[in-house]
Amino acid sequence: MTETVEALFDQGLERYNAGESAATLLPVFKDVCDRSPKSSSAWTCLSWLYLLDSKPSQAAKAAQKAIKLNPQDPQARVNLAIAMLETAQKGVRQHVEIAGQIIMIAEDLKEEVAHNFEQGFHRRPNWKSLQQVKNWLFES
Repeated sequence: MTETVEALFDQGLERYNAGESAATLLPVFKDVCDRSPKSSSAWTCLSWLYLLDSKPSQAAKAAQKAIKLNPQDPQARVNLAIAMLETAQKGVRQHVEIAGQIIMIAEDLKEEVAHNFEQGFHRRPNWKSLQQVKNWLFES
C-alpha cells in the first residue's frame, strides 16, 4: 500500500521532532517534494534538512522553490539567507528584511521561526550563519 504524501510528510516531521538526523530524513523529504512539487512547506523542510546536513547549495535551491510557491513563508526566506551566507552569495539582506516584516505582523510565525533557530543550534552548535541571521531578525 502506498502512503499518501501527507502521511509521509507528517511521519517525516514526527521523526525529525523525535531527533532523527537530517541525513536520514533527506530521502523522505526529497520523495515528498518529488511527489508533491507544489508543496512549499515540503520544500522549506527539505532546505532546512540540507542546511543541517551542511549542504548549503542544495538548501538554497530548495528554499528558492519554496519561496516561489509561497513568498510569505519567513522560514523559507531564513533558510535561503543562511544558505546564501554559507555560499558567499549576495542579496541576503532582502530575504532577512522580508522575513522580519512577516514575523513582525504574525506572532505565530515569529514563534515558529524562533523555535527553529533553537532546533538548529541544538542540532548544529556554534552555527555561525544561523546566529548571524537570528541576530538580524531578533536583535535589531
